[in-house]
Amino acid sequence: MPTVSAHVALTLSQHIDHVFGVMGNGNAYFLDAIETQTSAEFTAVRHEQGAVVAADAHFRASGRIAAATSTYGAGFTNTLTSLAEAVQAHVPLVLVVGDEPTSGPRPWDVDQVALASAVGARTYTTGRADAAATTVIAIEHALTYRVPVVLAIPYDVAALEAGPVAAAPAPRIPAPLAPRGEFAEGMLDEIADALRTAERPFLLAGRGAWLAGAADALGELADATGAVTASTALGRGIFPDGRYDLGVTGGFGAEGAMELIREADVAVVFGASLNQFTMRFGELFSPGTRVFQVDIGAAATHAHVGGFVRGDARVVASALVERLTASATSPASARSARESTPAADDSADSFRAERTSPCEAHARWRESVDVASARAYAEGDELAPDGRLDPRSAARRLAELLPEDRVVVSDGGHFIGWANMYWPVASPDRMMMIGTAFQSIGQGWPSVVGATRARPEATVVLTSGDGGGLMAISDLESAVRAASGHGCAVVWNDAAYGAEVNLYGLKGLAEGPMLIPEVDFAGFASAVGAEGVVVRTLDDLDRLRTWTAEDPAARRFLVLDLRISGAVIAPYQEEIIRVNS
Repeated sequence: MPTVSAHVALTLSQHIDHVFGVMGNGNAYFLDAIETQTSAEFTAVRHEQGAVVAADAHFRASGRIAAATSTYGAGFTNTLTSLAEAVQAHVPLVLVVGDEPTSGPRPWDVDQVALASAVGARTYTTGRADAAATTVIAIEHALTYRVPVVLAIPYDVAALEAGPVAAAPAPRIPAPLAPRGEFAEGMLDEIADALRTAERPFLLAGRGAWLAGAADALGELADATGAVTASTALGRGIFPDGRYDLGVTGGFGAEGAMELIREADVAVVFGASLNQFTMRFGELFSPGTRVFQVDIGAAATHAHVGGFVRGDARVVASALVERLTASATSPASARSARESTPAADDSADSFRAERTSPCEAHARWRESVDVASARAYAEGDELAPDGRLDPRSAARRLAELLPEDRVVVSDGGHFIGWANMYWPVASPDRMMMIGTAFQSIGQGWPSVVGATRARPEATVVLTSGDGGGLMAISDLESAVRAASGHGCAVVWNDAAYGAEVNLYGLKGLAEGPMLIPEVDFAGFASAVGAEGVVVRTLDDLDRLRTWTAEDPAARRFLVLDLRISGAVIAPYQEEIIRVNS
């Protein structure tokens, strides 16, 4: 007869095809059922934090929910940082864990429900009679609210026979949120009118718009309005037409692009929280820009927002296109728009050129923007004054050499600016920053595992600092095992916790605790079967060129140990330093 653990495994596998974890007393029966009774694939990692990180990365790379698993007690507490990251980043996953017996806690048990709740994750505990139903409810909760959930199996219940597995209903997922609220239709009309009469319209989209499947609708809206576009760091590449796209906003944005955004007279934001980094600490838009926001949240998230629509980004973008298309085909509307357009001021800049219709003004705004120049970043020197690699020139050369099919996963730390600035990607699910939502580091190596299982056809590229790389070093082996031949890592090795040096060393605090003895990551790579290359000059990166050309079946995971200068500060960090000062 199937056990309670088998009920969980069999039900879970109907909706989830990958499980990541570390085996222990509390989840042994569950993993046995996954391996012997389901078609789900289990990938072992070497630290329980890595299990949740891998499931997190799997969703970000594919949009498909995955599961993580650990034992009770120490195994569970090891997951808490990565669980908090998934909560903050709104990533759905299921963490299957062992738990204390129903008879009460043992000396090594902790209150796992309270700990999960403390970081924002809900716990569902299985019983002997309801394991399958509880599993479905947990999946449904994760997908509905876009959060991780904990599915707990008490130790004395795990191996109990539970009878045949009853048919369980599929999780019920809410339909896309239509514009909601008493004044939603009126606000849509106002946004459409603002875009119709704008001279310099601008559209900004974030990860929420990507999750809503809004890319095509946003592309149609950009074409209908003649808008210049940009994205947040987590929405990079969402707009289909890159000719008028300014890249990433905020601290990762090019200075020329950010100057152009401040010239927009109307901005509409889709699926972006407008956090302090995206908003450049309040300076992204000029005071005269009319800012509208579209989001599934309950209210606008920034004081600069003058109009808000609660709704799904795709649904709202399509509704705006319909309004604009209808007005464009109406002679009366077109005449009214022309009559309401004020005459151009000869003293105004080139963006306020005289026009005969809003559409012509839109075209002039788009065509007058030199996108390539606006989104250009500093080239940097080959070597910084201290004789170590300039990370800007290294990032630029890496962009030329990395495979075009790349999926980039990023750990947290000062270095995050380099990949986000210099490495273009085709879509938001090909550039993910795991750790930044919770301001954590040390989640890079297991991110490779989840992304590789989600996108086995792509080349997964990790960008990590030496601090975070060391913190998660146990899962270097996991990354090499999972992505051999299809993965590589770039370690920005400045022998320090760079962000702390930049923020606190400049204030005169003792730098000793901020420094790391220079570590040989190439040596670490060799120890677990990868190929490691120490990179001190740009010519040393030629190994990446030949590696990219090799047959993936014949090559090993490649670790590039970049000995970079800590004296070159990323622009986003300079922005933070300026604000903190």
